[in-house]
Amino acid sequence: MAALALCATLALTGCNGDKDAGAAGPTPASTPSATPALPSAPAGGAPPSPTKPTAKATPVASASASATAPGKPKASAPVPACASKAPASPDEIAVYRYTPEGGFHGLIVKHGHWGCPGPGGAAHFETVGEETYLPIAEDAKITALTPIVASTVSKPITVHELSEWLIAHPDKGLVFHYNVGKSGAIETLGQEEYTV
Repeated sequence: MAALALCATLALTGCNGDKDAGAAGPTPASTPSATPALPSAPAGGAPPSPTKPTAKATPVASASASATAPGKPKASAPVPACASKAPASPDEIAVYRYTPEGGFHGLIVKHGHWGCPGPGGAAHFETVGEETYLPIAEDAKITALTPIVASTVSKPITVHELSEWLIAHPDKGLVFHYNVGKSGAIETLGQEEYTV
């Protein structure tokens, strides 16, 4: 009887030990499984946070670039070389009128220089300063073309023919190449192809 009681006690103790061991076994097993779950949560949450700033940085950079582009000053158009102020030609004048001032033949003229081509592509003579008086010799050698004479080739004319045309057509500003002699009067006068 005592042996049976001892055996029964041992059997119960063994069963309880297995139950305790089984209960204790799952608890540690569940604890490690919970522990890996903790690192996985931060690891899963960590990538989105760096991704978001990167996504924000890209639009900001492009916006700043687009904002900078319109702010750049526009390059100014190049200035034509002929727009620079050239000195007045020493031997070319624009003739406006004839005058017999002081009993001598004289021309009312303006000095100037050749400027940029006009709308038609032809160069033009840009006058500078005030009108001045230049005497012309009675026997000056003068050549003219259209509109003074009906020709595109220079033709010789007299001072009288020139003065008559200037009286009938004042202020046309035809351009002439001229030369002054020792007397201070124009000795040669040749009409240029272009006018003011």
